[in-house]
Amino acid sequence: MSLLHRPGGGTAPFRATLGRSVRLFSAFRREQSDPDLFYGTLARDTVAQLCGYTDLDGALLVDVGGGPGYFADALRAAGARCVCVDADAGEMRLRGGELPDTALLGSALDLPVRTGSVDVCFSSNVLEHVPDPARMADEMVRVTRPGGLVYLSYTLWLSPWGGHETSPWHYFGGDYAARRFTRRNGRRPKNDYGSTMFAVSARAMLAWARRRTDVEVVEVLPRYLPSWLKPVVRVPGLREVVTWNLLLVLRKR
Repeated sequence: MSLLHRPGGGTAPFRATLGRSVRLFSAFRREQSDPDLFYGTLARDTVAQLCGYTDLDGALLVDVGGGPGYFADALRAAGARCVCVDADAGEMRLRGGELPDTALLGSALDLPVRTGSVDVCFSSNVLEHVPDPARMADEMVRVTRPGGLVYLSYTLWLSPWGGHETSPWHYFGGDYAARRFTRRNGRRPKNDYGSTMFAVSARAMLAWARRRTDVEVVEVLPRYLPSWLKPVVRVPGLREVVTWNLLLVLRKR
């Protein structure tokens, strides 16, 4: 259990229960039809989870690949000073039509942020959209100050949603899934394998974390699943399918 600090006093318990998982997956089904509901629900849940690892009140935080700013809004509501970095200006304009004052246009592979300058470096479901996941993770560690926190979460390729809107056909290969989607819809998928979506495994990023001597691994868990399923991340092969979304919480040494 962790506690979410509420501005003005009070706390709310965070519990990774089965009921919570059901609520998240129910909202997930409405991602396309009601993105405000889905992303707002996920953002609030994520901030509650994050507050179990660090105090966000007054913390300087970078949201890597934050797009329309759902997470940034929830993070600010918890007291963080949040700056969103995204390579797609169109994504950042989706909600208000203008780039927010606290947004920076830049690549996750070369963050426009000084080394060791932020308290928390945060990213939700972006790693699978960059061609060099290890480099993005390296950048997140670089910009975090010693003692600061890295929150890195991403969708595993072999999970049921690994192909995003082309799922479950990605199990037959990313190229096949993209071609099938194009034939059926008359357009390429937004999450286009080899272009805007890539196959990232749990194994690769766990190995990356073990190689780093400048971070302490605080937590590795299946982000959306109940806490009693946490041991699955220790089972090679099975974790690639069951974990769905892997969360790495790291502390900079």
